[in-house]
Amino acid sequence: MRVVNGLKLYSHEEMLDSAIGKKGTPKREKFEFEVQMGVIGGMIKKARQNKNLTQEELGKLIGVQKAQISKLEKSARNVTIDTIIKVFDALDTKVKFSIDMPGRKIVLHK
Repeated sequence: MRVVNGLKLYSHEEMLDSAIGKKGTPKREKFEFEVQMGVIGGMIKKARQNKNLTQEELGKLIGVQKAQISKLEKSARNVTIDTIIKVFDALDTKVKFSIDMPGRKIVLHK
């Protein structure tokens, strides 16, 4: 926090720490995950729109209903990696997953 002209100013990180919890806490980790899943959903929507596809058309390309594409675009929270890869594959978009484990790193490119 810093004070400017008598006003207390907080950084984005300080606000998150205060409102949600410090990095590494379960509540903060859940929040960060939800944000990331929303970003992935937004990326799917943008890629679909760039290809001038409707949700129904994208669903047909990967074998799911329009409603599932709609849910996916809102948040990729309850979806398998396989489905995400199928979606981005259908949209001619590259995907890269990185898993960091102690002593091991796995990177998946599609």
